[in-house]
Amino acid sequence: MTRPLLRAVMLMVLSLVATHAPAEPAALSGEPFELVRALQAVQDGIANGDTAAHASHIALIRQIGEKFLAADASVWSNPQNGQAVVIYLLSGGAPQIVRKLPRDKINVDSRLFDGALAYVEGRQDEARDLLKEVKPRTISTGMGGQVALVQGALFARSEASLAIERLDDARLLLPGTLVEEAALRREILLVGQAEDFDKFEFLTLAYIRHYRNSVYAGDFWQRFSTGLTQSSLALDDRRFARVAALLEQVDRASRLKLYLVIARGALVRGKLTVTRLAGERALALSADATPDRERAHFYRGVSRALTDEYDGGFAELKALDRAKLAERDVLLLNATLQLALDVRKPIAGPTAAVSADKPPPTPARIDLASSNAMLARAQTQLGELELLTKDRRP
Repeated sequence: MTRPLLRAVMLMVLSLVATHAPAEPAALSGEPFELVRALQAVQDGIANGDTAAHASHIALIRQIGEKFLAADASVWSNPQNGQAVVIYLLSGGAPQIVRKLPRDKINVDSRLFDGALAYVEGRQDEARDLLKEVKPRTISTGMGGQVALVQGALFARSEASLAIERLDDARLLLPGTLVEEAALRREILLVGQAEDFDKFEFLTLAYIRHYRNSVYAGDFWQRFSTGLTQSSLALDDRRFARVAALLEQVDRASRLKLYLVIARGALVRGKLTVTRLAGERALALSADATPDRERAHFYRGVSRALTDEYDGGFAELKALDRAKLAERDVLLLNATLQLALDVRKPIAGPTAAVSADKPPPTPARIDLASSNAMLARAQTQLGELELLTKDRRP
């Protein structure tokens, strides 16, 4: 992009922020591909935390659309300008503007043009059919990264492995841009669902390193939380320290909630070591006399009572303020206390000498039927694990 064009974009952004009013952006000039580069520069600012860029980019998209409509038909024979139309669409451009352009003059692959239009107009099945066979690395880098990002969204639910592959392409083709930032946000959830912890950790650290100040960082951490807690990624005690290191990047309140969700998930799945580790972390983060504090004591107490600290864990459970626990936690607490008591029931032995012709009585077995039934009922009522987000976007 030329320096005068960049200067014009920045002046437009500053004027909008300074007035907080729908002022007209500074005039832009240049061919369509230059205008789209200006748009991408502003959007990359969003990835780096520039709230002024975020406030201005809708106005810029509108102005670029107007410039497209006013352009001479001859400009569209330039392949760079044809590609700019696709990039414009996939960068938030208005499909109604593109439909008014002279399609027969636009020099671009019809699969890409029609696929991009179908995607932004919500015709997902058609977009999948048109774009599935497109190999992003075989087309121009700018357009390839955008197409790869869209493919990642289109195939996230139906073909997760393909979606992950395409999001990798998007990151590699357009590093340091909003496209890479968006690819990281989308891929973190898919990799979590695939239970690939090494890649989950890699993507998280990459996001922290490059985009922790992004305007969309909150969305990333929601997806991170969902990917971590909907899977078994956090339930392996051998990598708990690595999970804890990732959680240090999250704000204190969210970290507390995550540890409580991890502790509950580990308890339900019988991962008592992780239950205890997460419970102890939650205790360190929670305030006295709060429901979160009681939940943390509950999870840690269960893990102690059912392992090697029976007396301490049992006492911790008995001391809980039940009024601060959710009903389903109270139900599970009752089942756990009963199970702990059953484990400590004495085994009855023979009370009289055994005659030579009479076999010794079989020692009494611990009867766990009632407590196991109660625990089963409790677990049935637990339902789905408590999630920190219901976001199901690709």
